[in-house]
Amino acid sequence: MLDDTVQTRPEPNSMLRSTSFVRLWTGTTASGMATWALPFILGLAVLDRSLTAIELGVLLAVRTVGFLVAVPIGGVLADRHSRRRVVLWSGLLGALAAPVMAFGMGRSLALTAVAATVMGAGQGACRPAFQALTAEVVAEPQRQQANAAITLAVRVTTLVAPSLTALLALVVSVPMLLLGVGGLWLAAALIPPAGTGRTDRPGARPGILAEFADGVREARRHPWFLAGLAALTAVIATGYSATGVVLPLVSRDRYGTEAVLAAAMTAYTLGALAGAVVIGRWRPPAQGWTALAGLALYGLVPLSLLLPVHPVLVVSAYVLAGLGIELFNVPWFTATQREVEPTKLARVSSLDFLLSYGLAPVGLALVAPAIDRFGAAGVLAGCAVVCFAAPAAAALVPSSRRFTVRP
Repeated sequence: MLDDTVQTRPEPNSMLRSTSFVRLWTGTTASGMATWALPFILGLAVLDRSLTAIELGVLLAVRTVGFLVAVPIGGVLADRHSRRRVVLWSGLLGALAAPVMAFGMGRSLALTAVAATVMGAGQGACRPAFQALTAEVVAEPQRQQANAAITLAVRVTTLVAPSLTALLALVVSVPMLLLGVGGLWLAAALIPPAGTGRTDRPGARPGILAEFADGVREARRHPWFLAGLAALTAVIATGYSATGVVLPLVSRDRYGTEAVLAAAMTAYTLGALAGAVVIGRWRPPAQGWTALAGLALYGLVPLSLLLPVHPVLVVSAYVLAGLGIELFNVPWFTATQREVEPTKLARVSSLDFLLSYGLAPVGLALVAPAIDRFGAAGVLAGCAVVCFAAPAAAALVPSSRRFTVRP
């Protein structure tokens, strides 16, 4: 591993000339599009009465369960075997589940739910495998640029895909859209390149739980990782969840228009796009502190919803929050790929996804009762404090300054 005190700046557009990276980027983007598209398409199924609102909730819930179960298992398998092979298996699971879901839609909720669970499992298993595969395909000096390019594609998809999917829904049915999701998963399975590492270990192996526990022990060797993960989990479980519930209410009740809701969500994505572009080239000396400061910017969002401010300030808060989340995400992924023992990278990444994104539904489930008990103002104020305080506390850990334990 290279000493990160040497700031090697990649040559502009150098990665675009790498066939391996382009294939990795394409596969990762396809999996991201497929992951994003499913909830939106299921929402369209409610509009055309193929599903009821309750059935939609069931399908989204079992998909999340599949994701949470598969993330740690996928991390262990990706460290046991070829990361490329786990990506293949995961993508094929999603590709096979899509036509089953299309067939079951409106016919059998049980069959559709099984397909949604399998697709969620494919999504969960591929996340840590893709993280580890990136470390194999991309050289260390170029990984920050590579991670920025990958997240940039995800944000562009988030920005343009709703309109594109809505337009497609005018000419094709929901089952056909689901088959399109299956095609995306097939691309995610087949397009990525082979990695340079081979982690298959012959002979007897410990169980899944034992190997995942070994990954947890590896994570504990990196205090900056535990501190940063705790901060990220706190921000997502409180700030993201509360603002996701309160923003539509504030848009309707305070400003009397849904335009603030639409503008804020678009502003968040545009801010994230800007953040990905900036961090793809910028190498701040105290990269960890810069990343945690970016994460703390999300605290501006609950503050803007708490105070009776002009809607422009609400939109501006979302721009800064989007900018900040990518100033955190890209260095965070890059540092994890650099610092963690390569044979345990997928397991540590799975711990990251399991806690940071896995606890988000818990936060959402608790927001409504909390608002009933303490009021929206109290919940927003508490979330703002957490969003500012959690990254600040993480920054106090000495190794958090540069996201490394090395001197």
